Amino acid sequence: MSLPRPDPLLDRPTELIRSTIRTVPDWPEPGVQFRDITPLLQNPRVFRVLIDQFVHRYFDVRPDVIAGLDARGFIIGSVLAYELNVGFVPIRKKGKLPFTTVEETYELEYGSATVELHTDAVKPGDRVLLVDDLIATGGTMMAGKRLLEKLGATVLEGAAIVDLPELGGSDRLREAGLPLFTLVDFSGH
Repeated sequence: MSLPRPDPLLDRPTELIRSTIRTVPDWPEPGVQFRDITPLLQNPRVFRVLIDQFVHRYFDVRPDVIAGLDARGFIIGSVLAYELNVGFVPIRKKGKLPFTTVEETYELEYGSATVELHTDAVKPGDRVLLVDDLIATGGTMMAGKRLLEKLGATVLEGAAIVDLPELGGSDRLREAGLPLFTLVDFSGH
């Protein structure tokens, strides 16, 4: 019995990641091209390649804590925290955390939303990596950054799998002083 041929894309991890992300047209509304990361999570080989990209990025510049944004940031952030042997804290939608919280409200395309963080989630001076799956308008990540800074933490970088640069979020975040690391970008919304 011979061993299977290795996937040639394994030598080009960002191409493998990009090719595994599913685009769902006209969801959640007409004209939107939704970038679905669930195929990345379903394929154990691709999921490992994805996580390894982040582990290699942050292995030597190990943060004290990883903060994941509700909800897909929890998936990437918690696995990355485990791999780096650091703590993980969730930044949740309002009303989901049981202890004393700080909150931050931000604007969406159609309205606003609020996220919360436990008041004891980070300590003053903690160096935090902020993780989400995707950067669109940047509102959620900016709110997460503000929450962490309210508690005295320093946000080292914002990390995401996907950037949608045409929506301007990554530019807004960088202009606000947040360094960013993303693996792939997609044109359009």
